[in-house]
Amino acid sequence: MKRLIWVYGIIAGLISIGWAIGFIALGNTEDFENGMIYGYAAMLIAFSLIFVAVKSFRDNQNGGVITFGKAFKIGLYITLIASTVYVGVWLIYYFNFNTDFMEKYMEHSLAKMKADNKSAEEISKFTTELTQMNEWYQNPFFNAMITYTEILPVGLIISLICAAIFKKKEL
Repeated sequence: MKRLIWVYGIIAGLISIGWAIGFIALGNTEDFENGMIYGYAAMLIAFSLIFVAVKSFRDNQNGGVITFGKAFKIGLYITLIASTVYVGVWLIYYFNFNTDFMEKYMEHSLAKMKADNKSAEEISKFTTELTQMNEWYQNPFFNAMITYTEILPVGLIISLICAAIFKKKEL
């Protein structure tokens, strides 16, 4: 079971960052409008491997049965490994190659708010929030924690769904 979890976890982690590596290779690192869509789509594709892993374990290694808890545990471990790969790659990229990401994001977001005719009060409040987040982002620990909040919930939800679908107590 450990090998299955590690293999699927690492592959899921690589898939989850694959879209970003593709964007970087193409020089399109500031697609703030669509980047979130691509990112979450990649996460969904990556975490679909949880279904494959749980079904494989149930059918090939566990005699065709699996409890909800065991299925969730497999999904959880795959999620933790994939999320750690995602966060680790982001930290390396952010602190070594894209240190002005938050400034560019702030510029883009504020320009969008102005184009959408948001009030000065809304823009001021948002600027304060982004400035605080930018300060947190400079600390690798907080940067990692914020980045985990992007990917971890997706994997946990998929793990729960997968466990509910594949649980099978008896043949």
